[in-house]
Amino acid sequence: MKAPVFEEFDPASDCDCPGCLHWRSAARSSPSSLTIGLGGHPAAHGARRALVLAAAAGTVIGGAHAVPAVAADHGPARPGVPFSDEPPTPQGGSGPLHGPVGRPASPLGRVTGLPATTRAAIVNRAKLWLTAKVPYSMVKYWSDGYRQDCSGFVSMAWNLGSNEWTGSLGKFGTRITRDQLQPGDMLLFHNLSDPQKGSHVVLFGGWTDYTHTYYLAYEQTPPSARKQSTPYAYWSNSSHYVPYRYKGLKVEEKAAVGGSVSTQFPGVKSFGSGANNANVTRLGKLLVGRGGGRFYTVGPGPRWGAADRLATQAFQRAQGWTGASADGLPGPTTWAYLVGGKGK
Repeated sequence: MKAPVFEEFDPASDCDCPGCLHWRSAARSSPSSLTIGLGGHPAAHGARRALVLAAAAGTVIGGAHAVPAVAADHGPARPGVPFSDEPPTPQGGSGPLHGPVGRPASPLGRVTGLPATTRAAIVNRAKLWLTAKVPYSMVKYWSDGYRQDCSGFVSMAWNLGSNEWTGSLGKFGTRITRDQLQPGDMLLFHNLSDPQKGSHVVLFGGWTDYTHTYYLAYEQTPPSARKQSTPYAYWSNSSHYVPYRYKGLKVEEKAAVGGSVSTQFPGVKSFGSGANNANVTRLGKLLVGRGGGRFYTVGPGPRWGAADRLATQAFQRAQGWTGASADGLPGPTTWAYLVGGKGK
């Protein structure tokens, strides 16, 4: 690329304005300095000189590539990250559930207190909006009464009795660590200094692989609710996202008729090809709770299948096990880790 050419000349010597007198005096005292003459008086000099320098800033002398003079609003682009994956940040505030035409819902139709729910119920509620392709809006309400933005989406999935926002959702959850994340938990970023800049919230749907660098994010963002693989913790402002677990989460490991389910390993014959029993269902639910839901196209059931084996193997590999210890068939150690909530 051809380097820009600058002409050098002094202001007209017959001009007696204070600015020209100053520049002529400076040139005499520093004859080696470079004066970029643009003609006219200093008032015009400054404006025109700014234009020349702005043009020059976009070109590296010596034939290098042009660079933008102004940074992009959302920071430098990252390879492989579509700009559309950055959601807009405006959101609604805290408020009641709304009727189908935007009126406050009847108190009889609202959930009161802190409703109990399960991880499976949270994910299934989120999927309802995905299936319906609920469009994003910070002012509109879906037929279930929840506002159609990111915080309304999580309020809906957690079955709260109100529409919350990123500044209030945290009070419904308990802070957890990254290693404790399980499907149905949320990742929350509330920009306290400027809530409308960057604030966002998503539901955690499980890790996509054993490296725990990407996860399935359920979120409400333009143009509609979606689920997609997302880098932890998010595309931008990653260090500001905080994991939370819903306070009303029920313990799902209960016997059909009262009491706790036994933690004793049911035996190798309960799993593998041809197995069809309640222990297979329980295994599948435990694996879904630890992030294995992506292997199941339908919910876990009593008949052993490829999904059970793949999910078990993924869990075993996440612990760093190899060989026979990661063959996809649960043994006493795998079972103890799952029912005891241990490991990764």
